[in-house]
Amino acid sequence: MKILCVDDEPLALQMLEMSVKKAKPEATVLSFRKPKDLLLEAELNGCDIAFLDIQMRGMTGVKLAKELKEINPKMNIIFVTGFSDYATDAMSLHASGYIMKPVNQEKVERELSDLRFPIEPKKDAILRVQCFGNFDVFLPNGERLRFERSKSKEIFAYLVHKQGSSCATKEIAAVLFEDAPYDKKQQNYVQQLISAMMKSLKANGVEASVSKGFNSLAVNPDVIDCDYYRFKELDSGAVNSYQNEYMSQYYWADFFFDDDLY
Repeated sequence: MKILCVDDEPLALQMLEMSVKKAKPEATVLSFRKPKDLLLEAELNGCDIAFLDIQMRGMTGVKLAKELKEINPKMNIIFVTGFSDYATDAMSLHASGYIMKPVNQEKVERELSDLRFPIEPKKDAILRVQCFGNFDVFLPNGERLRFERSKSKEIFAYLVHKQGSSCATKEIAAVLFEDAPYDKKQQNYVQQLISAMMKSLKANGVEASVSKGFNSLAVNPDVIDCDYYRFKELDSGAVNSYQNEYMSQYYWADFFFDDDLY
């Protein structure tokens, strides 16, 4: 579990960080005095829970929460403030909680015990995959998995969408390049992209997430914790986190997702 904290007042930030670490000693907790630094960390490496001071110089906690929700709609946002005037704004953003200062371990534990989007990692999962909003892949430590090529990441996204069904190289090429002819040149290029994808997975010790057959690939859903899979199982947290965006950076994704719904 990865938790980010922000407050532009040093002593308040110190108290917040200490309280969170006491409440969740097994979590990775990172603290920031500048909202833009927390936002950058969330964009680059992901985040499960964010504790945000509401009144900050430069960017309010409410504005920061909106930015974080664009990165990950199911991120748990917990506002921290010395004023009660912002409760309505906080709730309109589907926040997970609201803590009045001074912050202490008991208050943090109370909010963490009742998250809007409960964090219950799938047992034995070696990857966490986010399909709602932008597609992204995270390692167990919360770091974003970096693919060598963007098209290799798109191949993995399509395999995730297929949820364990075998995909031939020709099918993958048709999705990635639509109406382009499937000739020897394109076949070789797709094979290069697949090799780059497997290289990235292997470099992070998660190559077991994909099974290779003769001229075909399939993702191994048993080792992946995925919001899309949870959604199909009617998991309440996944259903609540869906904001009408599915793998939004890929033109083919909405079409296939709509087919799944109807």
